Amino acid sequence: MSSLEQDRYWMERALELARLGIAMCSPNPVVGCIILDRAGQLLGQGWHEYDLLDHAEVIALKEASQFGSERLKGGTAYVTLEPCNHTGRTPPCTGALIAAGLGRVVAATIDPNPSVAGHGLDHLRTAGLQTTVGVCEKEARRLNEGFAHWSQHKRPFVLMKAAMTLDGRIAPPPGQHVLHAPYWITGEAARGAVQPLRWQADAVLTGIGTVLADDPTLTDRSGLRRRRPLLRVVLDSALRMPLDSKMVLSAQNDLVVFTVSQDDARMSELRQRGVRVEVLPAEAGRVPLGRVLDQLGEEGILTLLTETGTRLNTALLAGGLVGRVHLFVSPQIMGSDAVPAFMGLASAIRMADMEVERYGNDLGLCSLLRDPWPAKQEG
Repeated sequence: MSSLEQDRYWMERALELARLGIAMCSPNPVVGCIILDRAGQLLGQGWHEYDLLDHAEVIALKEASQFGSERLKGGTAYVTLEPCNHTGRTPPCTGALIAAGLGRVVAATIDPNPSVAGHGLDHLRTAGLQTTVGVCEKEARRLNEGFAHWSQHKRPFVLMKAAMTLDGRIAPPPGQHVLHAPYWITGEAARGAVQPLRWQADAVLTGIGTVLADDPTLTDRSGLRRRRPLLRVVLDSALRMPLDSKMVLSAQNDLVVFTVSQDDARMSELRQRGVRVEVLPAEAGRVPLGRVLDQLGEEGILTLLTETGTRLNTALLAGGLVGRVHLFVSPQIMGSDAVPAFMGLASAIRMADMEVERYGNDLGLCSLLRDPWPAKQEG
């Protein structure tokens, strides 16, 4: 096995470890780490979980320490994100790697925060360690798109999910849809693929129109571990949120309604049922999307999944607020009277590097619209 093949092999293992931290690390990044001795033998491994404090590098070093300090001398660390060189809730990881006497650190990618990017690698080099950057970089960056966007803009990375027909329709014509009941565009397999998206997100957003039409719950039913509940967010300008809706009836401090209404009585009724109500200044009579994203960012929401209707889908795209799209396409045609997924976009939205999956008879299309990572820098 060549040195490049070996680096990729161990970094892929570190990425597998990092994925164990999905839904457990936010608002921190997911990170995995592998420690080898000079001979290339595995000594330790670790991944980060927010509530356990220690970063992946420290966890891996602690496991490796059982073999004695001499085995660590001149060894190699494979880390999916540049080791931190600053003190936050924990001391810097660079110090722990240097103190262990390692000879080399391989990082998949630099830190996306411009104020610290490259500093950890610089510190390691100054201490005499060899560094390599960019092994499995694409995969590592995909894992932390939310953290990359939030660390630069203090707003969540927006993932837009939409299920539609071949002719871009998301619901039957008005009058042909039973209110307060979902209308399934796609089959069961495609609908099941939505649950992992919710699991990986910190919050899910919808509009009052979708609530009134479909009465969804928008909960994470993946059955997978998560550190904090999925925050359900509803944009409701006039506070029409039904008190007997599934979302309100299931609220357990995980439902927030953003509004521009000043209806104190209605707010009180919702709050008594465990719903948080946030009043924002109106923009064109509606809830301002930018202010919503700002507030969610302040609350440490890194990734926001949107499951919305025509108006919000269009507004999010037109405003340049969507980072990645997940489209589930059913092989049927509803016709021009049916409800469109998007309407009135001033210009075309072009998607590059389209990923295609098949879910039974349906297709899943995924594409990055706006790369949340800074332009690549050589470490």
